[in-house]
Amino acid sequence: MRGTLTSIEYWPIMQIWGDFPGGATVKRFRILVVDDEERILNFLRSKLTASGYEVLTASNGLEALEQAQAQEPDLIVLDLLMPKMDGFETLKELRSFSAVPVIILSARGSNSDKIKGLVQGADDYLPKPFNPDELVARVEAVRRRLEPAERRRVSGSLSLGDITIDFGRRSIVIRGEERYLTRIEWLLLSELAHNAGRLMLYDELLTRVWGAEYRDDVQLLRTWISRLRYKLEKAPDSPKLIRTIAKTGYIMEQPSP
Repeated sequence: MRGTLTSIEYWPIMQIWGDFPGGATVKRFRILVVDDEERILNFLRSKLTASGYEVLTASNGLEALEQAQAQEPDLIVLDLLMPKMDGFETLKELRSFSAVPVIILSARGSNSDKIKGLVQGADDYLPKPFNPDELVARVEAVRRRLEPAERRRVSGSLSLGDITIDFGRRSIVIRGEERYLTRIEWLLLSELAHNAGRLMLYDELLTRVWGAEYRDDVQLLRTWISRLRYKLEKAPDSPKLIRTIAKTGYIMEQPSP
């Protein structure tokens, strides 16, 4: 169980998305919470609002999709077991028009459900019953990954065999064809590519891409490495570009001179 956040740790959120001198305001980080249990919606609305976030709610998947299109939230907390449209179907529909980060929050805590959610495009998975402070910590980790692009921008390009990565444009061309990468896939590829030829430890990659709260979640990393290999490798089941070092980490191979 991760530690409890204090009010001092919440303070920076308010500074970033609060009021400015002279009456000017900026948009606070907006979270859409989707759950069919009203008590959970009310609890999470209160908890996240107290932590400095703007909170929207929806009680089923159809409402969630409507809110996602109309309100453009910065993050969605999504339950799996819901009437009309379950969380998996909602996530599938959502990914047809939006790349908004999604944290699945569900009583279905099996590894198969977790992997299925991540494969379908969720950014994180937290089983019920959950520690509300842990949820806030995970929201914070997602928010840090969404910091303004100029803070993280790296210029230049890198060629690895038949793959060309343009860090300035955040694009990748594989065997002459430009490919789409999700935000997490791009961050993971960037870390591996900038350290090509070097062993990247599990906890090192998890901390750099997801944050220190995730340094022990090796299954999360394995799932996203698998997704990345599927897009990059000619034969994903026999990877040559991203090599696994058993029980240790991954190496992105440098092409031979």
